Amino acid sequence: MEKSKILYAEDDQTIAFLIQDSLENHYDISCFSDGESALEAFQRQNFDICLLDIMMPEMNGFELAEHIRSRNSEIPIIFISAKALKEDRIKGLKIGADDYLVKPFSIEELILKIEVFLRRSKKTNNSPQKYKVGKFDFDPRNYTLQDPHGTTTLTQRESDLLFYFIRNKNTVLKRQDILKAIWGDDDYFMGRSLDVFISRLRKVLAKEENIGIENLHGIGFRFSEK
Repeated sequence: MEKSKILYAEDDQTIAFLIQDSLENHYDISCFSDGESALEAFQRQNFDICLLDIMMPEMNGFELAEHIRSRNSEIPIIFISAKALKEDRIKGLKIGADDYLVKPFSIEELILKIEVFLRRSKKTNNSPQKYKVGKFDFDPRNYTLQDPHGTTTLTQRESDLLFYFIRNKNTVLKRQDILKAIWGDDDYFMGRSLDVFISRLRKVLAKEENIGIENLHGIGFRFSEK
């Protein structure tokens, strides 16, 4: 069976060696010590997931992620960084990352996160079903929302969240239930991540006045469709 391909950008050679050594038995991992060489490889090859450090020469991880997202809105991106400030995490998610792992972390945790995103990608790719959301046609297989004016491509996390809302439309959803269903955890940071992704979905869906994501203070959210 062909191994999933990982693009890994990390300028700390010691950390890069340890992670590559731990992952190469499970995955086909390509390591790069700066953002520019990682981007060049991304443009030449096909990868299944990206692991990006932030503090790198030539091009930092935030800039690299923006370039990757401009070329591919579907591929999962996980930041792995020593930058633990809330502002850095939120910035990473706003750029389009799907997750953010703070150093130091366990290899087991990293592999778990990688597997979660790879499974979701395969599950989505095997599902041909499309959904009508107001005037939009939602295709979870290709992460797209199409309306008469064009097509918007979502990130995998945005697609997962919208799919969860659609399956539970017009129902009060508790924050912790959403977090556990999509992120697998309901800690404080994941809660902030949820707010970022809901804000992004609201902007995408703003053209359709008959659907909305209502914030229920102290409880959660309700995805409504008239």
